Amino acid sequence: MKNKMRNIIYTISFFICLFSYSQFDRSKVPSSGPAPEINLGEPVEYELKNGLKIILVQNSKLPRVFFNLFIDSQPIFEGEKAGILSITSSLLGKGTKNVSKDKFLDEIDFMGANLNLSATGAFGSSLSKFFPKLLEMASDGLFNPVFDNEEFIKSKERLIEGIKSDENSVPAAARRVGNILAYGKNHPRSEYATEKSINNIEFGDIEKFFRLNFKPNNSYMVVVGDFDVDTTIKQIEILFKKWKRGKISYSEFSSNPPTKTAIHFIDMPNAIQSEISFQNLINLKKNNPDYFSLLITNKILGGGAENRLEQQIRENKGYTYVARSTFGTSKYLDSRFRAFTSTREQVTDSAIIEILSEIKKIKNFDVELKELEDVKAKYFGDFVLATESPSTIANYAVQIKTENLDKDFYKNYLSKINSISIEQVRNTANKYFDLDNGQIIVAGKGSALSDKLENIEFDGKKLQVYYYDKYGNSIDKPVFKKEISDDITVKGIFDKHIESIGGAEKLNSVKSITITAAVTIPGAPFKPSAIIKEKYPNKSSMEMSVPGMGTLMSQKFNGEDGYIEQMGQKIPYEDDQKNAEKEKLGLFEETYMDPSEMEIVSLSPVDGKDVYKIKVKDDSFRFYDAETGLLVMTEETTSAMGNEIITVTKFSDYKEVDGIKFAFKTEIVTGPQTIVIEADQVIVNEEIDDDFFN
Repeated sequence: MKNKMRNIIYTISFFICLFSYSQFDRSKVPSSGPAPEINLGEPVEYELKNGLKIILVQNSKLPRVFFNLFIDSQPIFEGEKAGILSITSSLLGKGTKNVSKDKFLDEIDFMGANLNLSATGAFGSSLSKFFPKLLEMASDGLFNPVFDNEEFIKSKERLIEGIKSDENSVPAAARRVGNILAYGKNHPRSEYATEKSINNIEFGDIEKFFRLNFKPNNSYMVVVGDFDVDTTIKQIEILFKKWKRGKISYSEFSSNPPTKTAIHFIDMPNAIQSEISFQNLINLKKNNPDYFSLLITNKILGGGAENRLEQQIRENKGYTYVARSTFGTSKYLDSRFRAFTSTREQVTDSAIIEILSEIKKIKNFDVELKELEDVKAKYFGDFVLATESPSTIANYAVQIKTENLDKDFYKNYLSKINSISIEQVRNTANKYFDLDNGQIIVAGKGSALSDKLENIEFDGKKLQVYYYDKYGNSIDKPVFKKEISDDITVKGIFDKHIESIGGAEKLNSVKSITITAAVTIPGAPFKPSAIIKEKYPNKSSMEMSVPGMGTLMSQKFNGEDGYIEQMGQKIPYEDDQKNAEKEKLGLFEETYMDPSEMEIVSLSPVDGKDVYKIKVKDDSFRFYDAETGLLVMTEETTSAMGNEIITVTKFSDYKEVDGIKFAFKTEIVTGPQTIVIEADQVIVNEEIDDDFFN
């Protein structure tokens, strides 16, 4: 199916590219004026005898009420039973001892409400008239939960399935190892669930875990919206007074001590692009006076679409789609400052230097006044917009109590932001961005990156490189490439592929191919279907549609000319598109490509299998399974809007149709977007008139 997918790949990638580059507002931000004072409403506070603190904020803008039950507890270390918190939470809200699961869920739907119960609290919202009923259901779900063994087994199976599907995820490996390097393995912030830890969890552990950690004397109930204060307090007291106090235990957790900045590399042979992050530990509570200056300093560096990291790495260099930086706060544990991006392997070393250079720049040089004012103005808008949400107001009310904040912390929030000076930005960067004692985490394809990483210099010093497996275990430098036998040639690889999918005679007998497929586009609220037709040697058609919406887009090429049509607009093929289609001399590339113009680049593992990488052109590569001969992946680099875009297409789930094997699953990866195309039918040698392709 690889050849048949070329047009749909091109078309979808084209629109992904346009979509990605239109996400950010490039307009100038107006300078900030006097900071507005935010009035979040005066809370009414009440405490039950069992220690549950109630905070109520009236807001009658809409006839709705939002509540949040928050347990102020230290992050839980799950140890040998990592995953128990997730499983316990998944079993709550599935009915109670008094109400069946179906009736419980139907009642929520009937009210048009939402209710989420977990092992660490609850939240929900409804129309004001239904709120008493919603509170009643929340208390019933928390104090009379049904921990069903069948649901328990299903939850474990789902978690294990997720763990397996993440087995070769490059971002997941980068996050996991980054956490371990920062905090060590025996820490709540770095532990992760495994198949073994999930299987360690027994059904009897669930209720015991829930009762042990779910206590009222370190909990807060926040209610925001249109309600009567006295009536609501009385109802909460009646529903929650039976919740028994318990002992609150705390543990000491220490993070890994700072070490000299170095590169920590995770080899992921299946990597399409590299995951890069710089991190260093910080100790910052929200009531620290530095909090506001760090908000602005981080915003300038990498906290938004207009940030310096993105301007340099994305706009000026064209290395990536997104580059960001973040920091955390915690009253219990150390947090991290992180600067991160994903980029193509060819510029991984350059992207690392750019991240370090931008951090160094904000530490060593004052920001311009206009840049500071623009960032403040943007922050004002985001903050004011956020305060329109009842859930935000609820979170602020909880934080004032749990973080030991001044009662006017959020009332004066914007004035604090507005007071940040140029000098404070530079001082804050030097205090919290530690280039001398940080960690550079890189996850990517070692065969392509190892030599480059080991030659990176910053500030005149070569950075040491350490190697890890994807679970954070320190390892020796892997052997990345295998020796290729002298008798292995591109022609031999092509011949093996042709034989593996049906043989030259069978392939040459194919004059047309029709494919129907389901297309999954991330973030789309629908799942389009595609019909792809190709006729020997190079006529093609693709139509993508959604039931009830009609045709989303279509593409046709008649052997000489072609077009893409979307929303009633026809976009003619450009010359390079026409020429690329005219170069096709059949329906299976390996039957007509000239192997003498290509070369074998490497033999290395991809997804656990040895794969030959063949260079077709400077910007085009094909990957073949060394054992089966099947094509498993292609990689093409194109230019769009001044930047190079890498599109990787993976082929799997080969099935035989009329004696020929077709890849029934295709994954198209362009930047952060992954499109999945799953064929449900392939028809060989259907009669198709030439006029169909006009």
